[in-house]
Amino acid sequence: MSDAFLHCQEQVRAHDPERFAAALFADPAHRPALMALYAFHLELVRVREVVRDPMPGEIRLQWWRDLLQGIGHGDVHGHPVADALLQTVEHYRLPRAPLVAMTEARVFDLYDDPMPDLGTFEGYAGETHGALFQIAALVLADGADPGTGTLAGHAGVAEAIVAVIRALPHHLARAQVYLPGDVLERHGTTPSGILSNRDDPGLKAVVGELAAHATHHLERASEAGATVPARVAPAFLTLSLVPPALAKIRAAGYEPWSSDPTPPRMATLWRLWRAARRMRAAGKSGSVPISTVTRI
Repeated sequence: MSDAFLHCQEQVRAHDPERFAAALFADPAHRPALMALYAFHLELVRVREVVRDPMPGEIRLQWWRDLLQGIGHGDVHGHPVADALLQTVEHYRLPRAPLVAMTEARVFDLYDDPMPDLGTFEGYAGETHGALFQIAALVLADGADPGTGTLAGHAGVAEAIVAVIRALPHHLARAQVYLPGDVLERHGTTPSGILSNRDDPGLKAVVGELAAHATHHLERASEAGATVPARVAPAFLTLSLVPPALAKIRAAGYEPWSSDPTPPRMATLWRLWRAARRMRAAGKSGSVPISTVTRI
């Protein structure tokens, strides 16, 4: 593994341990490419955290768009994630448009504008989490179409909802609201309402509706992934962490402003290992039902 891919691996290990652990259950031949992809995803996610104002963030995201579109950045060896990503794209003949769309979607993260509605949120989820699932599946299929586009879309929405609820205290502390405006309105509240009042009674109802929506997408993911090539299934392994998170979110006493549905590290690893074991057993026939991952 080259220095660029080793750098990606260490970044994922340090900052996205769930995906790092999940990648270890994939074919070792494709693992470096997964690490490059996940490190790229991290670069985009962390832009808001490393800039003080939106404009420098926009410049960083534009740099990635230009890179993916082949617009004059020359030698990228000084940026190991960019180097590894471009090698991965070229080796697996990956489509660049979804990667470009992923950078464009992350512009939303730089500003404090509220999420307008559930449809917009689903689009954001599809271009971020959904695209990540699908491109990882392409890598594990060695660049061939694995037929998992619909599955990736539903998986992305379910995972994104859990991610937003998990990060809710952090987002609200910086006056950023990812909760869809139409869902807030249905429960008698607004972005300004939940930012100014931690005890806003509508917030729990909003989180409850979103959790139910995530459950719906999990069910649709299981339907769309009734048969997935066994070699591709590890791309969806982190989906196994969504059901237990949703169970915590729906439990009595859950407080959106302060509770954390993230399980302890060892519980996460155990969950991934158990789902991977079920996958391996089911995959002896050559295909895997995604329900082996999504069931608790």
